[in-house]
Amino acid sequence: MTRHKQDGLTMNLFDSLDAGELWQEALCPGAAVLHGYAGDGRLLLPAVHDVTTLAPFRQMVTPSGFRMSVAMSNCGSFGWLSDKSGYRYGSTDPLSGRAWPRMPDSFARLASAAAAQAGFDGFEPDACLINRYEPGARLSLHQDKDERDFSQPIVSVSLGIPAVFLFGGLSRTDPAIRVLLTHGDVVVWGGPARLRYHGVMPVKEHNHPIMGRCRINLTFRKVM
Repeated sequence: MTRHKQDGLTMNLFDSLDAGELWQEALCPGAAVLHGYAGDGRLLLPAVHDVTTLAPFRQMVTPSGFRMSVAMSNCGSFGWLSDKSGYRYGSTDPLSGRAWPRMPDSFARLASAAAAQAGFDGFEPDACLINRYEPGARLSLHQDKDERDFSQPIVSVSLGIPAVFLFGGLSRTDPAIRVLLTHGDVVVWGGPARLRYHGVMPVKEHNHPIMGRCRINLTFRKVM
């Protein structure tokens, strides 16, 4: 893992935000953390509220019947779902029977710009999984493999209280590095890193000045 400052880090429409020091951290070939890239979140948090008003957060159930500690919602053409019938994407919210909310423009622009900054030009996500973590919530090591096109990267945006991101190898048993993610950090992985296992350690008690005892994670994917 290497760490270096990125003096010319492109911010596009986010460069007007007071994001503090920006630097890029390489995790492995095809994976990097863009620290501070999402700025202070002022363009994102109102959109999160709008989406989750239409498609409220819910704690999904795994196929084995375990209720996830992370609350989830979706926006875009497709939403990620989990229940006793399995993991999959669907075009409608099973709670309302309606299409998932449209992906906000601020979401799509940030995801595309971050992907390009990490070396993946032309990324146009059609799904955004919105995860809400409170202290104690965690996400076990897993692969993002329900998408059809593995040539497209994953873009993950952190807002709110900090969390420790686990980034492993291509096997669940491979050692995982630990990366502290704070408000405004963006992780991008694709290419040779696209199917690496990853997760989030149990979130510790913190209080964010804007978001309180909450972490929001936006995960952008190209499903179709």
